[in-house]
Amino acid sequence: MKTYSRIVGTGSYLPAKTLTNFDLEKMVETTNDWIVTRSGISERHVAAEGELTSDLACQASLKAIEAAGIVADEIDLIIVATTSPDLPFPSTACVLQDKLGIRNGAAAFDMQAVCGGFVFALNTADLYIRGGQAKTALVVGAEVLSRMLDWNDRTTCVLFGDGAGAVILRASEEPGVVAGKLHADGRHRDLLKADPKISMDGKSVFKFAVNALSDVVEELLEDQKMVGSYIDWLVPHQANIRIIEATAKKLGMSMDRVVQTVAVHGNTSAASIPLALDVAVRDGRIKAGQNLLIEAIGGGFTWGAVLIKW
Repeated sequence: MKTYSRIVGTGSYLPAKTLTNFDLEKMVETTNDWIVTRSGISERHVAAEGELTSDLACQASLKAIEAAGIVADEIDLIIVATTSPDLPFPSTACVLQDKLGIRNGAAAFDMQAVCGGFVFALNTADLYIRGGQAKTALVVGAEVLSRMLDWNDRTTCVLFGDGAGAVILRASEEPGVVAGKLHADGRHRDLLKADPKISMDGKSVFKFAVNALSDVVEELLEDQKMVGSYIDWLVPHQANIRIIEATAKKLGMSMDRVVQTVAVHGNTSAASIPLALDVAVRDGRIKAGQNLLIEAIGGGFTWGAVLIKW
């Protein structure tokens, strides 16, 4: 009998501190109107001093574990998507494993695809389960990007926020994660990078993102012999409201079918999709039997999409 993976629990966590656009007006040459018009962002969360990526990941994971109705030691695979690990090594996934008290020797590793990280991590965990190497996977997107920002650069410091989201994937006889498509093109690596602070060529990133995201979604749907009207919810990477709107328009999707959290979360990189997913699951928008599409693009460039049956 064929094995699939299904998402059986979601969780998220945001640091307590909220930084609004009006707060930023006092820190850098910008205005609330300028930020909202160009990005759709009104506020973002910022980790407290000493609050680590693994701390955020742990809180989101505990909520996902509770939602799934499992105990932590049932998890036999942990993948943490992050571009802001606690340390160069050990991996944040190993730190998270310890903080969750998992003592079963489960495989644990980080995945670095920047804002595309959660899509890459979810697709990878799905393949582990389909291949019989895992039965219960914890997939986390967690970031503390605030420590990678130049707070004098108004083109970047207004965009990013901190947070974490998590899902539990379990082996199933019924399809959950249907299929995924992943891509990368290192020729564009200088358009969005951290060296060590984040810098970005905004116009070039926008143009590439809209085309790449719509193309990968169309590629995935074509492979599955589906059309956009079959999708109940698009859960995109929450980078910028203009990119989200332009992508939805190219796909012929109404914004009423797009989960949007960018206004209150900002761009949380690998955390943005699982954060948005958890919001929409917990408020009841996402229901059993619906088709979901997640898609993201990140520095590198990396980009991809995953089709999910809820």
